[in-house]
Amino acid sequence: MFDIGFSELIVIGVVALVVIGPERLPRVARTAGVLLGRLQRYVSDVKADISREMQLDELKKLQAEVRESARDFERGMTEEARRFEQTVDSLKAGVQAAAAPASGAAPAADGEPAAPPPREEPPSAKE
Repeated sequence: MFDIGFSELIVIGVVALVVIGPERLPRVARTAGVLLGRLQRYVSDVKADISREMQLDELKKLQAEVRESARDFERGMTEEARRFEQTVDSLKAGVQAAAAPASGAAPAADGEPAAPPPREEPPSAKE
């Protein structure tokens, strides 16, 4: 932080001893140490808050990307489900169309083939 050498600290200490005096110097040094500690804690708290905010912003961006990806996936799956339903419906219609002429029965009103006509039983030998 500051580029202060040992000799410079001695000069500052001697000047402080002369200006403040020997009786008040310990109390002033203690107060300066407490204030310096508070300042360091405040700076570290601010750095931590900034770091958390940056991480929170990154997480929000990631969350938005994941939501958009989930929406795209949902849209794709919905479209595929619609295509699948259309394919199934066309297959059902094809099966019903193929089955109707073969059995000779017309399809019922609800789209299901009607029951086939009853088969005639061959005459029995006892009659």
